[in-house]
Amino acid sequence: QVQLVESGGGLVQPGGSLRLSCTASGSILSISVMGWYRQAPGKGRELVATITSDGSTIYADSVKGRFTISSDNAKTTEYLQMNSLKPDDTAVYYCNAVLQTTTGALANYWGQGTQVTVSS
Repeated sequence: QVQLVESGGGLVQPGGSLRLSCTASGSILSISVMGWYRQAPGKGRELVATITSDGSTIYADSVKGRFTISSDNAKTTEYLQMNSLKPDDTAVYYCNAVLQTTTGALANYWGQGTQVTVSS
């Protein structure tokens, strides 16, 4: 069993900041990539940012310069620091991990999602 547990969502005013966290636990051998995706009402799920086990990062153009993805030394917890938030950033944010389980299987896991609302 593998679990991804997110925290840190909430309501923030435009221009404000939030920090999301996601911790992976369970029968994990290694994690290749962790990432954040988001889904706004009436829209599809989109990539926000990813970070690989060697620290390489990718960002959506819409968040470059405002959001920063990072991970802890154990590479099982990822963070998304979101600054200069805009109403367009309002969405449910999902944690994602591509990992190898202790049985050797390579699989893609998702967290339950955390709501981020940017509004005055």
